[in-house]
Amino acid sequence: MQISLTGHHVDITDALRSYVGSKFERLERHFDDVTNVHVVLSVEKLRQKAEASLHLNGADVFANCEEEDMYAAIDGLVDKIDRQVKKHKEKKTNHRNGAMPKRTDVVES
Repeated sequence: MQISLTGHHVDITDALRSYVGSKFERLERHFDDVTNVHVVLSVEKLRQKAEASLHLNGADVFANCEEEDMYAAIDGLVDKIDRQVKKHKEKKTNHRNGAMPKRTDVVES
């Protein structure tokens, strides 16, 4: 996975770069087909904003999060992206295997 990090009105320090890298490693545990990630960190007055666009095998995923702290914004962003990646993976596996048919021969008493 290749992570490109961009700062908008904020300097990207080594601490921020390593924090983003460690948080996005969590995504690789769930889905191996993440090819590249583009993360934009920005500051607008008192709000810290983190955005990310992910290119998966077969889909593009985008999320953003605004908080008062940059690290909290990154945490919220990774949580949102993680949920979307899990959902994409479930859709992909359900589509491949087909939907499970409902059992009609079960009699309830």
